[in-house]
Formats: sequence, structure tokens, C-alpha cells
Amino acid sequence: MYIHQLPLWPRFSYNKDILGDLLANVRYQQGKLLGKMLQFGFELREEATLRILTEEIIKTSAIEGEELSVEAVRSSIANRMGIEIAGLNKADRNVEGIVEVMLNATKDNIKPLTKQRLFDWHYALFPTGRNGMHKINVGSWRKPENDPMQVVSGAYGREKVHYEAPSGHIIENEMQHFLDWFNNSNNENPVLKAAIAHFWFVTIHPFDDGNGRIARAISELLLARSEASPQRFYSMSSQIQKDRSKYYEILENSQKGNLDITEWIKYFLETLSLAVLDSENLLGNILAKAKFWDVFKDQYLNERQKNIINRLLEDFEGKLTSSKWAKICKCSQDTAIRDLKDLIEKGILKKDDLSGRSTSYSLVEY
Repeated sequence: MYIHQLPLWPRFSYNKDILGDLLANVRYQQGKLLGKMLQFGFELREEATLRILTEEIIKTSAIEGEELSVEAVRSSIANRMGIEIAGLNKADRNVEGIVEVMLNATKDNIKPLTKQRLFDWHYALFPTGRNGMHKINVGSWRKPENDPMQVVSGAYGREKVHYEAPSGHIIENEMQHFLDWFNNSNNENPVLKAAIAHFWFVTIHPFDDGNGRIARAISELLLARSEASPQRFYSMSSQIQKDRSKYYEILENSQKGNLDITEWIKYFLETLSLAVLDSENLLGNILAKAKFWDVFKDQYLNERQKNIINRLLEDFEGKLTSSKWAKICKCSQDTAIRDLKDLIEKGILKKDDLSGRSTSYSLVEY
């Protein structure tokens, strides 16, 4: 028997004694992080949000086994936030869709969650009406003729059923109950509400596909609401992705359990706590970047140089070489070498000591 088959579904309960300290700690961490971010200027907070939302979207898709281009996601978010970043290309429609969903959830977190809003999110996720070769019902609840809706794993003929969702015949009523609770239970602690909403939505599994991503977008909406801020400074999905098997294990166990969902909420709060703590690394990078540009604010740099330096200050992969410079900036090798030489003369870059087939460069410590 699954949890949605129990007579009192969905009257969830949880142990406040077990969760009290965890919840208080998470709320303290959220407040502390927001306090730190308020010390930054608006542009730095926007940049932090850009990086966090990029991470969130990449990881929420990775949880479902879909790999997105970091550059494409970053470009799409930057364009929508009005942030100018050199060298970024237009993203494809699939990337634009998940970006639309996440920005709508976080930027408009005060607006009610409605049936039409969820349908719009679903349209955005599946603009072609397909997931790969599979045709799906887009912008509508799943149909009874597609029952049973099962979460399975394993090779064909040896599948293991992890979960079976409610019949398509009752999805309309199930979702109306969920939305009524979501929009009217304002006395619920917003962080606890985020945990319950995530679990409740993904347990109903109202769409043919995309339920996990939409459940996590709903969580992000409520977390943004809990902080009274559309700006995001930590990524829950990044933490979930680090141990994806645990996420699915807790979900499965809770969906096969009773209406006491303490273990799920405990997992959610612990994951949220780790996400907030992990944001310290981001803050360190943002501060370092601000310090760098303050030190060299009087130096003239062309757009190619600014682009590469910003990448070095963020998440540049591997060693910087003249050939990599030329490829990223779409310029000639001679232009790349001139740019590099100019930065060395200005004391911004240095040649690395290690010799090899190609000379590499790194930022000077300051």
C-alpha cells in the first residue's frame, strides 16, 4: 500500500520535537547568509544569483539524468536578468524553458500557485510536446488511459517498481486539494511548507513527465518566499545531486510509509542546511572577484581580457593557454598572445613555472 492509498491521505503529520532544532538552525543559517549578502552591492548580489541559479538549473536537470550546457544556462539567465556577459551564445528552447520556470518561481514567489501556472511551467519544460522520442501530454494532467504511472528501474523484463502514483481519474481532485492547501495554509512555517509541498506534489505525480523538476521549482518558490527575496544564494538541487540515490531512497520509503513524514522533512532540512553552508564557497569567490576589480579598476582592459579574467575568477576548467584563449574569444592566435603579453606587463597574469607542450598562465596573487 502506498501513502496516497491510506484512508486519511493527505493528512500529513511530523514530529516537532525531532525537527525543532533542525528547523531553527536552518532559519538561523538563512538569516546569517542573507545578512552577509546585504553587505554586497546590488551588482554583486545579482551576480551571485546568476551563479546560483545556473547551478540550480544544471543540477535539477542532472537529477533527472539530463545534461545541460553550463554556458547555455548561464547565457539564458543573464539575458533574462539583464546582465551583460561577453562571449555568451543564445540558448536552445529546452534550456530557455527550465530557466523560464525557475525564474518565474523565484521572481514571482508571492503570486498564487495555480493550475494554469503549473501548466505553463510544463509547456516551458517540453516545448515540442515530447521527451526525446516519447510523446507526452503537455500542459495538462496525465490521462487515465496512461495508468498505471509507475517509477521503475532496471533492464527491460526485469524492472523494479519503486512507486505507483494515484490514478489519472482522480488527479484533478488531488491537485485541487494540493493547490487549496498551498495557497491558503499561510500559518505553516514556509520552510516546512517547502518540504511538504515537494513531497506532496511529487507523490501525486500529476504530469506525464517533469514532476521532479517542477516539485523542486515549487520548493524554490517557497524558500524564496521564506526569505522575502527573489534572489537565490544557495542551491538545494546541487546538494541533492551529490547523493541522488539517497534522495530517491528517502522518497520511496516515505511514499510506502504512513502519513508521518518526519524522515522526509528531516532529510529536506539537512539538505537545505548543507546547501546554505556550501554557499560560503560562492561568497568567497564573489568577494575575491570584487577585490580583484577594485585593485585593477584603473587598468584599461579590452572585452576579451575582461571575459577571460572573469572566467579565471570563477570556474575556469584546466590551464589557460594561448590556444584556449583564441578558441574562447574566437580570435587569432596572434591576438591571443598580444592579449596575454599585455596582462603580464600589467601585473595581472604570470607564466606558470611548469613547462610542457604549451605555456600556461594564471592570475597573479594580490
